[in-house]
Amino acid sequence: MTSVRPVQVTFDCADPERVARLWCEVLGYVVPPPPEGFATWDDYNRSLPPEDQGSWFACVDPSGAGPRLYFQRVPEGKVAKNRVHLDVRVGTGLVGEERLATLQAECARLVALGAVCVQVLLADEENESCIVMQDIEGNEFCLD
Repeated sequence: MTSVRPVQVTFDCADPERVARLWCEVLGYVVPPPPEGFATWDDYNRSLPPEDQGSWFACVDPSGAGPRLYFQRVPEGKVAKNRVHLDVRVGTGLVGEERLATLQAECARLVALGAVCVQVLLADEENESCIVMQDIEGNEFCLD
């Protein structure tokens, strides 16, 4: 029997801390404590060579159940649709107008934090409503 393996989701981005802090808000995640020997993440970053400062950041599920999200600085910008995206399950178990209202409320909260609403997909005979979003660097995700 194979064992379940934990995963980490990695984002390539220009500003790791800024993107990570938005995703903390999206998912209810938290920033882990800085490495041992440092009072703050700023203290840790100042200890690094200039070219490495701010090169990565992470956030974690405070319950320990969800995957760690890791954000790494890359020189190139996003040029096409990301091939993996997260479906943020804010409407689980809800249907119709109640689901749509819940999704729209979360969309409004995230837009105020810098996310972008791309498209509202309304329910049809097969699927319930969902909202296509982008984070502050254009990475696509859905409120589902």
